[in-house]
Amino acid sequence: MPRKPLELSAAVARRFVEDMAAFHAEPDAIKADEIAARQLHALRQHVTGKFRLNDVKEMFVQMRDYRWS
Repeated sequence: MPRKPLELSAAVARRFVEDMAAFHAEPDAIKADEIAARQLHALRQHVTGKFRLNDVKEMFVQMRDYRWS
């Protein structure tokens, strides 16, 4: 069953994309986890449902090669 797409404000979505780029550019795994944790906190404030740190990291990985137009 497909999930309902997340609906975020433009500012929150922009910050997500910025953090995703920083996550992939960060060579230190601990700092990368801190970036993902910051997004986890932001998503929990704007979206109802269960999100875990691994969920955010998986979103970052899945969206890595997405071409933004």
